[in-house]
Amino acid sequence: MREYAVVLCVAAIVSYFATPAVRWASIKLGAMTAVRDRDVHSIPIPRLGGVGVYIGMLAAMLVAHQLPGLQQTFVGSSETTAVIVAGGLICLLGALDDRFDLDPFTKLAGQIACAGVLVLMGVQLAFIFIPASDLGTVSLDPNTSFLLTTLITVAAVNAMNFIDGLDGLLTGVAIIAAIAFFIYSYQFSREGYGDVFSAPTLMTAVLAGACIGFLPHNFNPARIFLGDSGSMLIGLVLAAAAVSTTGHADPQSFSSAASAIPLFMPLLLPIAVLAIPLADMTLAVVRRARERRSPFSPDKMHLHHRLLEIGHTQRRAVLIMYFWSALLAFAGVGAAIGQGPLVLSISAALVVIAIILSVVPRARRRRRDGSKRPA
Repeated sequence: MREYAVVLCVAAIVSYFATPAVRWASIKLGAMTAVRDRDVHSIPIPRLGGVGVYIGMLAAMLVAHQLPGLQQTFVGSSETTAVIVAGGLICLLGALDDRFDLDPFTKLAGQIACAGVLVLMGVQLAFIFIPASDLGTVSLDPNTSFLLTTLITVAAVNAMNFIDGLDGLLTGVAIIAAIAFFIYSYQFSREGYGDVFSAPTLMTAVLAGACIGFLPHNFNPARIFLGDSGSMLIGLVLAAAAVSTTGHADPQSFSSAASAIPLFMPLLLPIAVLAIPLADMTLAVVRRARERRSPFSPDKMHLHHRLLEIGHTQRRAVLIMYFWSALLAFAGVGAAIGQGPLVLSISAALVVIAIILSVVPRARRRRRDGSKRPA
């Protein structure tokens, strides 16, 4: 655990001090977010923040390579190297979009290419456990593995991109998701399903640290945005961690659905951890399809926009989204590694609190409007 704490701190410190330089470069290069109708900021903001996050991650990975325990993650497999290379490529793709506003199809093609690099370098979903069926563990052929892993990665990349709409929102959600997945992956290894020093645990520790270092620059009022360089990088790393954790389990060690929970939880857990971004992306795609618009066409109907319409301030809307993300993420982790009934009871109580916090401004407004009506 000490080595993970070291790399997390290195990522945070380097990201924190690198971001001002990235902000300066972003201004010089003209990579600025213009003020649009759907945005909540009133002045142009630099948007190459993902480069600062990647620099922090890269520095932490270099330190990890020198530590006796974490060095095993580089020697034993190519997954860590795959994340460094594919992460760098998708960060570069995002940086080009931040500067030149690439069209959606060019960006999608680039995402698929970066996901392909990730898969070809070793991050692959080799098998799937299907509970409550006679199939049990299904081994995937190389073509199916490639397609499914690529699909998971591209979906995560775009889910992160869709939620990036308020100061500090995506950065905080990424920290929550990375910490939740780190806890699960670390516990997964400690219980005998892999080595404590593993690629997915390192990935998430480094990502959490880099985002922690970036958040002070990004929280409202933001001085720099993550941009596509950051949102796509975060999505790729989280997808890689999910797929890699699944690959570290031995399918022969599970004889029943109950004993195989650790095997299929790595695929279910990201749904809990990323429930808010995935729900937002799904609703946006359905909404735009009904209106016969491109799924990539922007609008002002995302979940965070609706919280603003209810009456929340930008900071309060972000904190509420943090609360929902943490609730779902850690409920999923708790269900996977703890006692289900206890986790369910606590989660149910917190859901009630989250709902109340979310709708309080609307209730106050209705009560105020009602009191103003003439008798």
